[in-house]
Amino acid sequence: MSLGYLSIQALNGLSFGALLFLLASGFTLIFGLMRIVNLAHGAFYLLGGHVAISVAEASGSYWLGVVVAVLAVAAVGLVSERLLLRPVRNNELLEVLVTVGLAFVIADLSLWAFGGNPRSLDVPGFLSGHLSLGSVTFPRYRLALVVVAVVVAVGLKLVQARTRIGTVIRAGVDDREMVTSLGINIGRVFTILFVFGSALAGFAGVAAAGILTMRPGADTDILLFALVVVIIGGLGSIEGAALASVFIGLVDTFSRLWLPEFSYFAVFAPMALVLVVRPQGLMGRAI
Repeated sequence: MSLGYLSIQALNGLSFGALLFLLASGFTLIFGLMRIVNLAHGAFYLLGGHVAISVAEASGSYWLGVVVAVLAVAAVGLVSERLLLRPVRNNELLEVLVTVGLAFVIADLSLWAFGGNPRSLDVPGFLSGHLSLGSVTFPRYRLALVVVAVVVAVGLKLVQARTRIGTVIRAGVDDREMVTSLGINIGRVFTILFVFGSALAGFAGVAAAGILTMRPGADTDILLFALVVVIIGGLGSIEGAALASVFIGLVDTFSRLWLPEFSYFAVFAPMALVLVVRPQGLMGRAI
């Protein structure tokens, strides 16, 4: 097995990790900061991919598909938070049941509206083709995905650590009553956070549609990976989500290459180990 082949597989793992981070970053914000176990996050991903493909095919514009898909999923997130999740806030069991039901509804509506055949998104010309990296050639789109994930990670960390809204969110998680007494509408802040996390899931679906296929069941498959990333990285930790995404992306890629029959074990075994040794995750705080 040549070094060039291993390098290509490592880049494949890194690009898959970048996709996982785009999805898991929104999930860790909602789950880690708001303590909402949003099991419809994978359905938001699937919806974003399908909407982007449909709009791009109808209009001939990739970028219009991206914008419409992100806005559509953000709107679904807004309605879901205001009408479904707010009435059951702080009741974890009801939140789980509501989001599971929402995931089934979105998945069935997607099947009805977009069909059951696997679909993918045609990417712009400047993102298609391959780029030479020394003796290795690699798809431009996958490399661009890594760059986008890095930009999103840096932006999220800066917002979380160095902006007023980031401070309000962290304070609201720790002591909601205190923040409310200061005249801040923490409910509105949490709604914004949920909508933003949902939009990230939709954007992840758009990004995935360029390298994977949108099909029935893709929402469940990717949600499991996102759960592993969030648990290993730590609730609410952007750095943890980034680190765990890269790790899981590489583990999944090389386990499928060397031990395909144990690929799921290779992904979920580290999660089980982290839950035993450090339940709050590698870089998360104890709940």
